[in-house]
Amino acid sequence: MTEITPEVFENEAMQHINDLYRTAMRLTMNKTDADDLVQETYMQAWRSFDRYELGTNCRAWLYKILFNKFDHYRRKKYTQSKYVQEADELVFELSASTQPVPENLTDREVIAALEKLPEHYRSVVLLADLHEFDYKEVAQILEIPIGTVMSRLSRARTQLKKSLAGVAGGYGIRSAQVSVAA
Repeated sequence: MTEITPEVFENEAMQHINDLYRTAMRLTMNKTDADDLVQETYMQAWRSFDRYELGTNCRAWLYKILFNKFDHYRRKKYTQSKYVQEADELVFELSASTQPVPENLTDREVIAALEKLPEHYRSVVLLADLHEFDYKEVAQILEIPIGTVMSRLSRARTQLKKSLAGVAGGYGIRSAQVSVAA
């Protein structure tokens, strides 16, 4: 059995800090909150490192901690602001944009479309599409059923297509157009 030392922790866990930070930024949409979230994630990982099995997927283990910490952050923010989240369908209806279509698709437009997604959809897209976790890993990280992962991912991708359809059309990409029911 390998002794748990700061060097072992650094070798196993610290290589993922940049990916975790980018994900934290997408979740919180705030640099200070993302910094705090990553710091809390690594503090928890260090405290729990004796329970981590060396040689297993440290990246997935860290993402699970990150999303648990984010869940606590979100609940705290929810209770402080007394914000009541709308139903998924209502959020999608109200998110239709009437802004002019830019001539060139940039990372900003893609990121903006991602940030418009409700948090529970954005989390699934970040893990599955950006960080390439498989559905089973996403389900384990977020502690939700695989069917929920697939459903959220499908809805999130549909919303992203709708958000970016006009931009894609500007490039002459007709197959990316999504018909929006009136």
